[in-house]
Amino acid sequence: MIVLGSFINNCGGAQMNYSEEVEKLSKALIPLSDEQESNAAVALLLKREQNDFSILFVKRVESLADPWSGQMAFPGGKRDEKDANLRQTVVRETLEETNINLLDRCRFLGVLTALRSKPRPDMKILPVVILTTYEPKIRLNKKELEEFFWVPLREVAQGKSFVTFDFGEVPAYTVRRRVIWGLTYRILEGFFAVFPSP
Repeated sequence: MIVLGSFINNCGGAQMNYSEEVEKLSKALIPLSDEQESNAAVALLLKREQNDFSILFVKRVESLADPWSGQMAFPGGKRDEKDANLRQTVVRETLEETNINLLDRCRFLGVLTALRSKPRPDMKILPVVILTTYEPKIRLNKKELEEFFWVPLREVAQGKSFVTFDFGEVPAYTVRRRVIWGLTYRILEGFFAVFPSP
């Protein structure tokens, strides 16, 4: 396990060895080959920004057919019969949803513990942590997504709170007036368990 605060601070220093720090990130994760019997995958896409890393969030469109309708999420989706593995799934889904090609100037660092979906218990989602080395040009698939934004990890961690819905109070991250809860919140909790917030 590495301390995210140390990692972030080192990234801003002149003496920082970027390659070594990225290796530490990769070693803290589960190997990409360990798919944990999952049948879906999402991309936790990171990009370096000065003294921090930012993570990409997307907002799903409102749809009665979508159990995560209108929620903040990560790009990704269910494995297709043609996908040889979940790496192919996350590459295909991310390209379809955001126009980001994860095979171009991106490094797959590893995966987090897979989570079962509460609204769809038949789905087990594998969070894949990926580092992009450039600023990808995003073009959303408007049938599925309506918004995207990058947020520094430090800012995400500081937004941890509780929110109240009609059905009760739930833990969440509130970032830039957007509420990140449910499955996406649980994935972030797993992420910060591996990379403790500063």
